[in-house]
Amino acid sequence: MRLVVEKAREKMARMAPDMVRLGLAVGTWGNFSCRVTGDGLGEDLMVITPSGVPYTGMKSRDMVVMRLDGEVVDGDLRPSTEWRLHAGIYRARRDVNAVVHTHSPVASGLAVARMPLPPILEDVVQIVGGEVPVATYATAGTEELAANTAAALRDVNGVLLANHGVVGVGETLEDAFTVCQVIEKGAQVYVFARLVGEPSVLAPAEVDLLRRLYREGYGQPRRRCGG
Repeated sequence: MRLVVEKAREKMARMAPDMVRLGLAVGTWGNFSCRVTGDGLGEDLMVITPSGVPYTGMKSRDMVVMRLDGEVVDGDLRPSTEWRLHAGIYRARRDVNAVVHTHSPVASGLAVARMPLPPILEDVVQIVGGEVPVATYATAGTEELAANTAAALRDVNGVLLANHGVVGVGETLEDAFTVCQVIEKGAQVYVFARLVGEPSVLAPAEVDLLRRLYREGYGQPRRRCGG
């Protein structure tokens, strides 16, 4: 395969243990992917984690290369059963080059309660984009779930999947992982705040200001999945 694809596979294999280490998933649940373009590919491809393989043992060769229509281009293992979810997001969001789907416990609790995470913390607002909505429920692995998730992600970088888990997206794989981590941390803070009092939600004008400051001045240039 092209160098850009192999670089994406290698990066994904390096980061795979983070799913368990960061408490974003248990066992083999959850999945993540990268969009790869350029290098003479002629079309967008996605590299996605395989189905049912432990994260701590994943190798670069285990990552499955697919077209967005579901055709496997390279790889010996079955792709994640949620490949439709990833492909649907890539089709809907040209700015997204990485998708991470997690089952972190407290954020999943909000998803089960079908309770959005309001804009209560500056990092949630800046990294995710404001309130974290709940995507309408659909069966895992279906086109309906893909469509519902893409619709909920229209203006933000992370959503809760009703009765399921979390999806985070970003320009890079690191960005998408960070979105999922921040959502889980935000969910923990929100649940705790509700136990001890009434959470204070940031005003819309402050949300807009925080987002603008983040876009204009935070961080360093980043490289895409195959970079």
